[in-house]
Amino acid sequence: MAVREAEVADLSDVLNVLDGAALSTDVELVRSSIDAGGTLVAVSGDGERVLGALVLDDDHVDAVAVRRRRRGQGIGTALVAAAAERRDRLTATFDADVRPFYESLDFDIEQVDEPGRLWGERSG
Repeated sequence: MAVREAEVADLSDVLNVLDGAALSTDVELVRSSIDAGGTLVAVSGDGERVLGALVLDDDHVDAVAVRRRRRGQGIGTALVAAAAERRDRLTATFDADVRPFYESLDFDIEQVDEPGRLWGERSG
């Protein structure tokens, strides 16, 4: 598995991974993130299959998802680590059930006004 910046040709695969994780995101945001080098993909060893994707909107993680059969293999962690190498600071808003994932990546987490949602920040 390797992590690289997504290319325009990866757009449908990125949207497929996000959809498979039941994440809603704006297609235009994903497209502009790809154009700006802010979308990362984890690909299989042969580079043929997109296993996971992370979409950045400046320094905010708009979405991170991994194909269902590949979860628990460190792919999401690798995507966030690669994003952290590219940004001095990362933020994310996410559901409370994925709090352990963000805590394991050294995000400082706090409640937001929306029930069941959290906000996290990782610096340096």
